Amino acid sequence: MKTYTAAHWGIYEAETSPDNKIGLKPLSTDPSPSPIGLSMLEASRDESIRVLRPAVRSGWLEGRGKQDRKGRGHDDPFIEVSWDEALSLVSEELRRVIDQHGSSSIFGGSYGWSSAGRFHHAQSQIHRFLNATGGYVSHRDSYSLGAGRVLLPYIVASMDELIGGHSSWDTLIEHTELFVSFGGVAEKNAQVSPGGPGDHLVAPSLNAMHRKGVEFVNISPVKSDLETGGRFQWIPIKPTTDTALMLGIAYVIHKSGRHDRDFLARCTVGFEKFEAYLTGGSDGVPKTPQWASAITGVDAQRIIELAEKMTSKRTMINVAWALQRADFGEQPFWMAVTLAAMLGQIGLPGGGFGVGYGSANTMGNRTALFPGPTFSQGSNAVADFIPVARVADMLLDPGGVFQYKGREHTYADIRLIYWAGGNPFHHHQDLNRLREAWNRPETIIVNEQYWTATAKMADIVLPATTSFERDDMAYAKRERYMTYMSKLYDPMGEAKDDYDIFALLAKRMGVEEVFTEGMDSEAWLRSIYKESRDRSAAAGVRLPDYDTFRRQGLIDLYTLKEPAPVVMFEDFRRDPEAHKLKTRSGKIEIFCEEIASYQLADCGGHPRWFEPREWLDDEAQEAGRFHMISDQPHTKLHSQLDHSDYSRGNKIKDREPIYLHIDDMRALGLNEHDVVRVFNDRGACLAVAVPTEGLRRGVVKLSTGAWFDTMRDPDGKWLDVHGNPNVLTRDEGASSLSQGCSAHSCLVSIERYNGRLPPVTAFKAPVFLRDRPGV
Repeated sequence: MKTYTAAHWGIYEAETSPDNKIGLKPLSTDPSPSPIGLSMLEASRDESIRVLRPAVRSGWLEGRGKQDRKGRGHDDPFIEVSWDEALSLVSEELRRVIDQHGSSSIFGGSYGWSSAGRFHHAQSQIHRFLNATGGYVSHRDSYSLGAGRVLLPYIVASMDELIGGHSSWDTLIEHTELFVSFGGVAEKNAQVSPGGPGDHLVAPSLNAMHRKGVEFVNISPVKSDLETGGRFQWIPIKPTTDTALMLGIAYVIHKSGRHDRDFLARCTVGFEKFEAYLTGGSDGVPKTPQWASAITGVDAQRIIELAEKMTSKRTMINVAWALQRADFGEQPFWMAVTLAAMLGQIGLPGGGFGVGYGSANTMGNRTALFPGPTFSQGSNAVADFIPVARVADMLLDPGGVFQYKGREHTYADIRLIYWAGGNPFHHHQDLNRLREAWNRPETIIVNEQYWTATAKMADIVLPATTSFERDDMAYAKRERYMTYMSKLYDPMGEAKDDYDIFALLAKRMGVEEVFTEGMDSEAWLRSIYKESRDRSAAAGVRLPDYDTFRRQGLIDLYTLKEPAPVVMFEDFRRDPEAHKLKTRSGKIEIFCEEIASYQLADCGGHPRWFEPREWLDDEAQEAGRFHMISDQPHTKLHSQLDHSDYSRGNKIKDREPIYLHIDDMRALGLNEHDVVRVFNDRGACLAVAVPTEGLRRGVVKLSTGAWFDTMRDPDGKWLDVHGNPNVLTRDEGASSLSQGCSAHSCLVSIERYNGRLPPVTAFKAPVFLRDRPGV
């Protein structure tokens, strides 16, 4: 009998050697497996970085009940305590804060991918627990898709509908003639999905499209954002100017009269108002190729030729998720839908648009849609929330007002943060600002597996199990397999499952029955699987019973219901009245009356070009500044497994590489593998320079994922020594509509680092005291 486990980057078979050592190998049928997970088992057993016992920050114990928290998480040592004492401290502090300030003073700060398992998913567990105690201040949307998730339901469909509805790769292979991707289709991003991708299809599908004769255009400052197995056209655009380029293309199409008037009339609303903007009738500025060229750095003739080609071929327009993680990030997504509508190919096989082919493995898969197993989070009695990327704003400005989706809201006064399953000191922006904000709450509690920066900056840290130390099940919509994730070894140290931690806390707080409903983990696994099995039968997918699933370990969903080609919006195109969209008009909203009614200065009623607040304009170029792209790494997911051998093997001099155009390297007087200081007014980090010809000049690429690791420089300022780009990125909302992350609107300066090279301590546990202060 084979034993399986799953992670966000794949499904793996567990093997036991003759000397009883467990190893992992990729699923044998995966056409393009990710190598990331092969080192995760060893990394999970690294005692030097695992949280092995409950620990409390000594300064918190000394100042318990006071509000002097300066220096939290810097060099403050921890004290390991028993589980009984730790649970008492946590439950007493939760009760104190709730009694004195109400549940709206608690931020349930779980954000992150955490586990591919559907039951032991930290976000579900912590939110269910806090809901049982009276609720918490929640977050909405995501860092990955903050602007897109807010915008798209207004104009076409929700992001969840689109993720599950993308035209499948087989239809693109068969019908697409031209694939134009703004931001590329990076295979490194497509290694992952929320629930165990066992059938990685992006690379083989792109290769098959190339062999079929599909023409590819990669519009990106990074050439390697697309690999097809053959030649493709690379247009090295200035970062965050994609909307202007799309407008230039649209102008050519409109001027030639080749926009599809019938499709626009039948399936969209508001084109005439956008048309007035496009031609300059509403603002006096025609969006000509020459206008677009001056903004984007793309030659006007190239824009004209691309526009003509797009009107003469079956064209798929793709936009990467990265495009909307920038100032005014709603605009490129909105403009891509508008441009596809002008071509009139939405709903045709191989044509239309995609919002994220290659951003995760899920898009383009054709497995039957059915409801997978989920663990209910219960009901939250607290109405307060934040758009997820506004956490530092909330902590620094309690009572402050923010706009979101056309309404004003107020930031809650947070006294306690409880975090599980994420690492904000990786994924948030302007981490030095977050560090300041992190000192505002009275108490920070974290369930964690490893001594990440977030754990080191917490007050109480409870050791949580990894996915190898418990049973679970993995599934994500449109993925081919459902996996039973078998426990591979006993928990290390005194680690407990998040569910068991919260069950013990719930008992102390008098809400055990509400949280557990009288069930242990095994009973819950059976229950949520049965619910999924009952619901999926209605979708024509007949899952085996739980014991059979557990015994065989893997369900190939292709064998339960034959997959069928997917063409996004095919029914809507055929009959837009019978198959209305969920927008207010039931059609694609090129002009959205509802958004227009909000009267926002930074997001109007139709797509338009807004000049970013920070970008590679003439002034920045003359000052010798660089536009920094902080993309996904290829050796980990966000910061997960940064301590693994695979990730650490990609570092140079223990630090992250920063890629510069070879001519920019020469202009700066840098040599390959020089350590450089990357800096701006928000912060500074060290990285190692690597030359390339696959970047637009003036652009640098420093991937995310390095565990935050700081020291004071000679001037007393914080310096990240490991190469975390989020000490440099901007912590401002993409717009007042969405308040999404704007990390890609970021300028930096670069110089050789001539100081003594500091050690990297990111993967070391904090100092522990043997005795308590004053004892």
